[in-house]
Amino acid sequence: MQQTPIRPPVTGHCFVNAPFERLSHDLLDLFLSHRLQPEIGLDGECLWQCNDSDFSRIARCLRERELACTLHAPFTDLAPGGREERIVDLSRDKLGRAFALTRIFRPRTIVCHLGFEAHKHAARFDQWLHRSLTTWNELIPVAERAGTRVMFENTYEKDPSVHRRLLEALDSKNAGFCLDVGHLLAFAGTGWQQWLDELGPWLGQLHLHDNDGSGDAHLAMGRGTFDFQGLFSFLHQHGHRPLMTLEPHSEEDLRQSINAIRAMDLPCGTYGNRT
Repeated sequence: MQQTPIRPPVTGHCFVNAPFERLSHDLLDLFLSHRLQPEIGLDGECLWQCNDSDFSRIARCLRERELACTLHAPFTDLAPGGREERIVDLSRDKLGRAFALTRIFRPRTIVCHLGFEAHKHAARFDQWLHRSLTTWNELIPVAERAGTRVMFENTYEKDPSVHRRLLEALDSKNAGFCLDVGHLLAFAGTGWQQWLDELGPWLGQLHLHDNDGSGDAHLAMGRGTFDFQGLFSFLHQHGHRPLMTLEPHSEEDLRQSINAIRAMDLPCGTYGNRT
């Protein structure tokens, strides 16, 4: 992304996705100069190749500018509820490295994927749930000690039942739900109503991007077919005030999403609490 002027987000509770590798190499100045708060992506090799000093440098720069952050835990190739113990152990190791960074960044949230895919796990759901609970019950207290909430994001799940089963079984005030609206269109093929009817009490964060339903394109808000106005009218009516993360793949998409948020006068504030 070129460093051309961007008006800052409309609220201090809005975050913008930034892979750690990009933030450390070429995006940090952009975020600092325009006071953009990052959701720092930890997928890829950074958790294996970087050390605490690499992460502490970024955290220090954000603190000096009084910018908050969130983290996005790794998800590619991980199986926190998988069938093979060695794969699950390695997944827990990598996730543990990400959660250990909460003491460095002190993020508002850390967003995680369940790794559930119905064609792999539905037939052995109880086994998947048991191993998943073991994974997350080890990690949630780590985040809690840093003052960080754990948000479970929808990805390939077709309906909210898997998230509900997990969140009910965890029974933790420090665990919540991150609604990714682009994933609803691209993978679930459903609207947001059923998801918030089921998971509204746990809603703590939104991932905002758009597409036309044919793929996870990460377009700016309004460039696809998602019903943002309907969603935010519902949030306003029900008093939900989740954190928001914009997930653009270009500076222009970021600019357009910020303008869309301003135009809708969204009800942002402290993230929703379980009631």
